[in-house]
Amino acid sequence: MSEIPRDYNAAVDLIGRNLAAGRGGKTAFIDDQGSITYAQLAERVDRVVNLLSELQIYRERRVAIAMLDGCDWPALFLGAIKAGIVPVALNTLLTPSDYEYQLKDCDARALFVSDALLKSFEPVFKKCPNLKHIISHSQLKDLLEKQNAKAEAAPTTRDDICFWLYSSGSTGAPKGTVHLHSHLIATAELYAKPVLGIRESDVAFSAAKLFFAYGLGNALTFPMAVGATALLMGERPTPDAVFKRLVEKKPTIFYGVPTLYAAMLASPNFPEKSKLKVRIATSAGEALPPNIGQRWVEKTGTEVLDGIGSTEMLHIFLSNRPGEVRYGTTGKPVPGYELRLVDDHGTVISKPNEL
Repeated sequence: MSEIPRDYNAAVDLIGRNLAAGRGGKTAFIDDQGSITYAQLAERVDRVVNLLSELQIYRERRVAIAMLDGCDWPALFLGAIKAGIVPVALNTLLTPSDYEYQLKDCDARALFVSDALLKSFEPVFKKCPNLKHIISHSQLKDLLEKQNAKAEAAPTTRDDICFWLYSSGSTGAPKGTVHLHSHLIATAELYAKPVLGIRESDVAFSAAKLFFAYGLGNALTFPMAVGATALLMGERPTPDAVFKRLVEKKPTIFYGVPTLYAAMLASPNFPEKSKLKVRIATSAGEALPPNIGQRWVEKTGTEVLDGIGSTEMLHIFLSNRPGEVRYGTTGKPVPGYELRLVDDHGTVISKPNEL
């Protein structure tokens, strides 16, 4: 991995590398309403920068995004980052009390929210006095159209705070995990390119949503890092919803979790192999049972790369490799990460070079 320059803005990099490579006219994201090219995404990101300026939200302040996956999600996320403002991706399946806690904890000054989620937030608004702006998805289009399509990037560095994600809360209240500008591209350079083998010609489809660390890499960072296309789905990832996208949109990379793989394999509607173009799949979030991985291979002819990551580490750091999959294991350390196994007392059981 080449060294990231000191003066660095993650949004400028992810968008700029595609425009510089002549991919402005290529489709960056596809959702149920349509698609957006890399050039159109660049303009929409700049409109978000100018909107945030108009709202008088300043550098390093937080803005919350509670939106179903769609083309505007990356635009908001990257627009905030380009402006030097810190987007906080919120889980769209939480309760009002959860949202109250997280909005107060991150001290969000604005909230961008899908219309379908507004009811979950309404009991919270009066309890968050620092939340100055609440913008629904239906309002967003008109607001962005009024903005200039060119904007300057904030002079950020690789070590500046870039975005927050909240942990699952398995050890208490969810914790805001802070990531730097250098973290996004690092996951692509260390895992997506050398291990997953993502390439420009791929169409990536992640059942895990963008607000998850796993989904953020799968459907935003990784495809943008190489100029691929990402397929976004707003609805819940039921087997039938996933089958519909796999058959109609023909993604070449599919990212799932073990419970979804099991549900898909148990469905009588599983598509015929000839209707699919998936060349590689991944699994994370929990251990992949060996029989699930083996049955997927039988059904599709493609491997599932089981791996493990975390919100704190942003993406997968231990993974199986294409052509070297051993179902029932979590693979080998991803290059660039050092791992060790310890017992309940912290005693080292295995060192990195032994894993």
